[in-house]
Amino acid sequence: MISVRTLCELTAKKGSLDQRFTPSPSALEGMMGHQTVTSRRGYSYRTEVSLTGEFQNIYVRGRADGYDPDLNQLEEIKTYKGHLDRMPDNHRRLHWAQAKIYGYLMCEERDLANIKIALIYYNVTSKEETPFIEEFTADELKIFFEHHCELLQAWAEQELAHRASRNSQLSAINFPHPEFRVGQRTLAESVYKTAKLERSLMVQATTGIGKTLGTVFPLLKAMPETKLDKIFFLTAKSSGRELGLNAIRTIKKSNPKIHLRTLELTSRQKTCEHPDKSCHGESCPLANGFYDRLPAARLEALDQNMMDKQTIKTVALRHQVCPYYLAQDLANWSDVVVGDYNYYFDLYAMLYAGTVINEWKVSVLVDEAHNMIERSRKMYSAELSYGYFNEMQSKAPKSLKGVLEKLSACWVSINRNQDQAYEVYNHIPEDFELYLQRALTKITDYLAEHPTHNEASLLNFYFDALQFSTLAESFGSHSLFDITKSDKNVGLFQQETVFSIKNVIPARFLNKRFEVASSSTLFSATLSPPSFYSDLLGLPDKTPFLDVESPFDAAQLTVNIAKHISSRYKERPRSLKPIVELIGKQYSEKPGNYILFLSSFDYLNDVKLLFQEFYPTIPIRIQLRVMTEEDKEEFINDFTMTSQGVAFAVLGGSFGEAIDLPGDRLIGAFIATLGLPQINPVNEQMRLRIDEIFGLGYEYTYLYPGLQKVVQAAGRVIRTTDDKGMIHLMDDRYSDNKIKKLLPKWWSIQS
Repeated sequence: MISVRTLCELTAKKGSLDQRFTPSPSALEGMMGHQTVTSRRGYSYRTEVSLTGEFQNIYVRGRADGYDPDLNQLEEIKTYKGHLDRMPDNHRRLHWAQAKIYGYLMCEERDLANIKIALIYYNVTSKEETPFIEEFTADELKIFFEHHCELLQAWAEQELAHRASRNSQLSAINFPHPEFRVGQRTLAESVYKTAKLERSLMVQATTGIGKTLGTVFPLLKAMPETKLDKIFFLTAKSSGRELGLNAIRTIKKSNPKIHLRTLELTSRQKTCEHPDKSCHGESCPLANGFYDRLPAARLEALDQNMMDKQTIKTVALRHQVCPYYLAQDLANWSDVVVGDYNYYFDLYAMLYAGTVINEWKVSVLVDEAHNMIERSRKMYSAELSYGYFNEMQSKAPKSLKGVLEKLSACWVSINRNQDQAYEVYNHIPEDFELYLQRALTKITDYLAEHPTHNEASLLNFYFDALQFSTLAESFGSHSLFDITKSDKNVGLFQQETVFSIKNVIPARFLNKRFEVASSSTLFSATLSPPSFYSDLLGLPDKTPFLDVESPFDAAQLTVNIAKHISSRYKERPRSLKPIVELIGKQYSEKPGNYILFLSSFDYLNDVKLLFQEFYPTIPIRIQLRVMTEEDKEEFINDFTMTSQGVAFAVLGGSFGEAIDLPGDRLIGAFIATLGLPQINPVNEQMRLRIDEIFGLGYEYTYLYPGLQKVVQAAGRVIRTTDDKGMIHLMDDRYSDNKIKKLLPKWWSIQS
């Protein structure tokens, strides 16, 4: 079964890629535009008409926008902004192809000899319709339909064969190792059952259990029986993407006959071959004629099966097409897609949109899911700076001056009415929303008139304002609206102010994503307590929580609490000497590689200076405030099986998780903090908001996020069942039973 849209995308889209910015209607504007057009029609007019048809082994389905039986006229409605005569010809051809195929399907359903087809373009700004109407016989439309199906025929046969072969092979795959690790079988069985039951699952499993393989393998095994179209393996970092790809490689190595299309999605910034050129056929050679060369590039890429970043680049350059947009196309035809969280969960998520539009049946794997809360909050937050706005306003075209001046006056007025440097409001000022929307409309019209050579500050403000305006439409108790003032003057002696919509509880947005997926599994070494994550992430009701048995023995890890030390902010000066002495004592008893985790760079620097004074001969390495990827790699590579010394790092930073230092590369960690987020006005407002809704403001804002970082950092020490090491928790608060209950069960804590 293929949609009319996909059929036309594959067979009717020709010419060059053109990503020059031309304002297009939002999803809401598009929906409202369709409703406006159809509301103008007569009583007998039918909307959203479901249609199906077939040609040999191709089954086509879709929904026509409207049909008027009195006029015998089928309508395909397209919304737009700007000038219609600037719409690229390949877009028009695509629209007509869709309309004519819907026309044929309508003729088949109603046994019509002929039909009028109206391509209706609706300008969401001027509210005007521009119709293009042609009449066709059913025979003409049948020829058109069958021609496009014939163009698709070889492709359809290939896809059917691939699907059948894939499912047959996956039904018979074997686990790639002689046996499961401790807890890994339980994990795999639970993920398999979750897919079959079409449910969600949260899994806490310590590092070393083989979580990635233990989640990917059972889902692949379940694919044929559950009729899954795709698996999305989503992660927060590039290192997580590599783990997902390596799990597939491991499975394929032991099951070499499997033809499994695995795609790695990478950001545009890391993929673009010509960052100095604009993304359209008149500027970039890889955009020129893109759709003409895409079919051959697509076929070669899919034939590779493992379509990681390098493979896509190689294929793309061989066919002279853009690697980034080739990968975007390949997502439609891949079995497993590996990428960042944002591809499925953010406001404009590509994989989520594809799942909804194409009605894919997908299963979602969320790797290192403890990162999801903070990442999701950022996805559904927005801010506008008056300083940046004022800079943009000074460079703006004359035609925008009036509407921007009114927005500026409104902004300044609100600013003057606030006495405090920081304040939270129950609602977003209506006047500001109104003037912002008017500014967006004017800028949209301007950009439609001038699609190239626009000032960067204007485009940046426009995109920020769109995000702000979109989130303002759904503003509620899940977010805060706040205004922050600074002493910095901008413009005509006006204070810098930042208007922010800060998401606190992303559940409202993410819940829809989980509902659309057939099944989902979130896994991490730190998902305790489960209610914290299920409440804030919006998981379906009664999502089960699995705490997998650890493969590690308590004898492998010595955990000590330094009750004589307090890392509380006010007591930090007194903590320096005891911290330094404890590290020195431990190092003298057992030299090796250690990491000290502290709560801030200032704290780190104070401890470092005293440590160098007390122990000048012990080698040290320091995490810097700013480090390149090469700097970070060098920092990690300095931990060798024969090196010795103490590394100083900030908890929650680059070296607190997702680094693997097995054996003697790391034998111990000192953690001189509970990891609690800073107490500041923003966090306090978040605490109050969460307390109103869940009654656990302190725990959800401070305690749980802090200890999650602690457990992640401690998890760097024991990586395999052969490792041995120690951890010093350097704060008397770790003695509190409430804190101890949140630490891993397999730890044997020395009191």
